[in-house]
Amino acid sequence: MKIKVLGALNAEFNGISVVPTAGKPRQLLALLALYPGRVVPVPTLMEEIWGTDLPQSSMTTLQTYILQLRRLLGTAMGPDVPGSAKDVLATRYGGYLLQIPAEAVDAFTYERLVTEGRQAFEDGEDERAATVLRAALDLWEGPALVDVRVGPILEIEAMRLEQSRLVARERRIDADLRLGRHVELIAELTDLIARHPQHEGLHSQAMVALYRSGRQAAALDVYRRLRQRLIDELGVEPSPQLQRLHQAMLAVDPRLDIAAGPRRTSTFDLYAA
Repeated sequence: MKIKVLGALNAEFNGISVVPTAGKPRQLLALLALYPGRVVPVPTLMEEIWGTDLPQSSMTTLQTYILQLRRLLGTAMGPDVPGSAKDVLATRYGGYLLQIPAEAVDAFTYERLVTEGRQAFEDGEDERAATVLRAALDLWEGPALVDVRVGPILEIEAMRLEQSRLVARERRIDADLRLGRHVELIAELTDLIARHPQHEGLHSQAMVALYRSGRQAAALDVYRRLRQRLIDELGVEPSPQLQRLHQAMLAVDPRLDIAAGPRRTSTFDLYAA
C-alpha cells in the first residue's frame, strides 16, 4: 500500500485507488495514514470528524465509515492477496490502525530525508545536504492534504508538515548559498519573501544572494522594505542578526563573500552574537 498526503490525498493498493469520494471517510483515512502502525483512539477519530459537537449516532456512523474503507481495501486487494481488509485496517481495543509500514506514507519518507539532510548540513557536507533536502522537497505535490476537509487534528498535522517544509527549504537554500549558487537562487527567494513578507530568515538569504551577485543596492532594499513592514505592522525593529547583516553589507565585510567551507551555521546566523 502506498499513501500520499503531501499534496492531494492518494492511497493505492495493487495500483488501485482506495480513497473514498465522501468527505468524512477521506478525513478518516488521512488521519489513520499519518499514524501508520499505531492505534488511533476512537475519541481522537471522532474529534477530527465532528469536533466537540458529536452526533448521537457518532459511534455507529464511525463504524460505517470504517466499513466503507474496508470495502475499498477489499476490492483493491482482490482474492489473491493473503489476509483481508480487516488485517490492513485493523480494530484494536479503543481504536483503529492501519497495519502498514511508515515508509508506505510519503510524509515519513520526507521526514527521514529531512533528518539526513539536516545532519549533512550540520556536518558541513553542503553538496549532500542540498541534494538530500531537494529530494525530500520534491516529494511535495502541493499543500499537505489539499483536497481533504481538515478538522482540529488534521489541521495541526497539516500545519506541522507545512512548517517543516519551509524550514527544510531554508536549510536547502543555506546549503546552496554555501556552494556559491547565489545567482540561481534569486528568483526562488524573490518568490519566497513575497509569500512570507515577515520571515527574517528568508529575507537574510535573499539579501546575501543579491549581494553576492553584485546587487548590493537590491540587497539593501530588501532590508529596507522588511524593516518598514515590521515597524508598520508589528512596531518592532528587525532582529539583531539581521541588523548586523545589514551593517556588514554597508561596510562591505569580506566575510559575506565566502561561499563554501566548513561552516555549520545558517545564513540568518552569519552575524549572530
